[in-house]
Amino acid sequence: MKEKELETKSAGYYAYAASRDASMKSYAASTSYTEAEKVTAERVKLGLEIVYSAKGVYLTYRKKFISIKLDGARVRDRINLKFLEAEYETKGYTKSSSAQGIIYHIPKI
Repeated sequence: MKEKELETKSAGYYAYAASRDASMKSYAASTSYTEAEKVTAERVKLGLEIVYSAKGVYLTYRKKFISIKLDGARVRDRINLKFLEAEYETKGYTKSSSAQGIIYHIPKI
């Protein structure tokens, strides 16, 4: 799976406010997704939790895609990760990495 490198910066002093704002926007965007899309996102999240060891796994709904962020991720199972990423690539999911972690994007249908 191809991986994009992102150059994102920390919110620093305003991290709490940025976190609250992001959670409110995520909740508002989640209302535009069907239950099937939400279940698909949860399944992807569970699959990633099996193959990665991370400090935290965050599911965020956005207008055009659902993102799953793995904070401080380390690969636990390389073989199954390769199979998962091959399946995700056929479904059109993308992967990005930054200093903050690894992010998988599930496009809205």
